[in-house]
Amino acid sequence: MKGGKSKAEPKKADSRLSVKRKGSERAASKKPAKKAAKDPNRPKRPASAFFVFMEEFRKQFQEKNPENKSVAAVGKAGGAKWKSLTEAEKAPYVSKANKRKADFQKVMADYNKKSTAEEENESDKSRSEVNDDEDDESGEEEDEE
Repeated sequence: MKGGKSKAEPKKADSRLSVKRKGSERAASKKPAKKAAKDPNRPKRPASAFFVFMEEFRKQFQEKNPENKSVAAVGKAGGAKWKSLTEAEKAPYVSKANKRKADFQKVMADYNKKSTAEEENESDKSRSEVNDDEDDESGEEEDEE
């Protein structure tokens, strides 16, 4: 057996592979964090000054170009128009956006008050449910013995 390897010799592990294995083991052991469920009753954020401008611009653009159905074309034209406006021309849109933001903050404050009150009620309920479950489990264990 010239030049051949015997089957009895242990194989050396490649150091690069062991590093990859360790990384994959770490990744497998960590569970990805779950996102919090979104509340459908939560108020939507207010539109920025640009989007307030776009509400009016879309109407004007459709009147001038009724055959154009492309959303991308409307967006590009609106963006170009917004960039060409001066600060004085943008002022009415900025003021409308600020008014919407103030209204949103009031609504959000009410929403937060309601949600914290509901969470307190739910936490009391969940505590009692947990205690009830513990009592039931201890009763079942006694019956089994």
